[in-house]
Amino acid sequence: MADPFEEGLDAYNTGDDAYNTGDYATALRLWRPLAEQGHADAQNNIGRMYAEGLGVPQDHVQAVKWLRLAAEQGDDAAQHNLGHMYREGLGVPQDYAEAVKWYWLAAEQGHAVAQFNRGAMYYNGQGVPQDHAEAVKWYRLAAEQDHADAQYNLGVMYDQGQGVPQDYVQALKWFQLVAGQGHATGQHNLGVMYRDGQGVSQDHVEALKWFQLAAGQGHATGQFNLGVMYANKAFGWVARLRAILGLGVSQDGVQAYKWFDLATSRFPPGEDHDRAVEVRDVIAAKMTPAQIAEARKLAREWSPM
Repeated sequence: MADPFEEGLDAYNTGDDAYNTGDYATALRLWRPLAEQGHADAQNNIGRMYAEGLGVPQDHVQAVKWLRLAAEQGDDAAQHNLGHMYREGLGVPQDYAEAVKWYWLAAEQGHAVAQFNRGAMYYNGQGVPQDHAEAVKWYRLAAEQDHADAQYNLGVMYDQGQGVPQDYVQALKWFQLVAGQGHATGQHNLGVMYRDGQGVSQDHVEALKWFQLAAGQGHATGQFNLGVMYANKAFGWVARLRAILGLGVSQDGVQAYKWFDLATSRFPPGEDHDRAVEVRDVIAAKMTPAQIAEARKLAREWSPM
């Protein structure tokens, strides 16, 4: 006689394989009977499919229905997802207190994303009194599970002394971890710390490396700061010597213009955008038309890594 548990497990796993290959219709067909029988993972998965419109028309009310069924069984992923629906007001009226309730339950089970969001709720004072020390506590728990955004936020809090004494060495540690995972803003902030000698010996070569990685992902401030480093090389004492010898602006000036030009296209309107335009145009005044044309061509041909 077939084992119903084994049959259910086989159906769930086959549905999981179908989902992972983008065959959402098959996944839904296999998971729905399990969900109707009370299978919490299947209920959570169907809730996610309704939330994202995968294999079904997007329907946040249906998503909440299925997520709640799983969350009430103690499924930590569903608890987190239901908290998200309340936080964003999707399928239910926005309710930070309810979001807190479900994030808390999932976070207490060790769900890393819920721990991160619990920290964010404390940081922003949403549904709870603002408390940076509690934010640090929950960011740390998520960061220790390699949650990249938690690692980044923890680095920022040590850098700025929010909820903890200011500690550049600790900030550097967390920025190094997140930068190594390809987090563009973490890479940029790590570059700043090497450039300014915060928590580490000043090292412009390392700063350049991390600014290049952030800029290569399209990070506007990383592109601006990379432009600054090239401009400093192009218009420092070496540049004055080149001018005396009649050699003109070095290739570093072309690179500086390129990165400032890219930054101007990525900054939203405002102070940062205007500053990038201003610095780019100051550099352009020191360049030949051919160099400006080359820099613009490099900017047009650039694409994110």
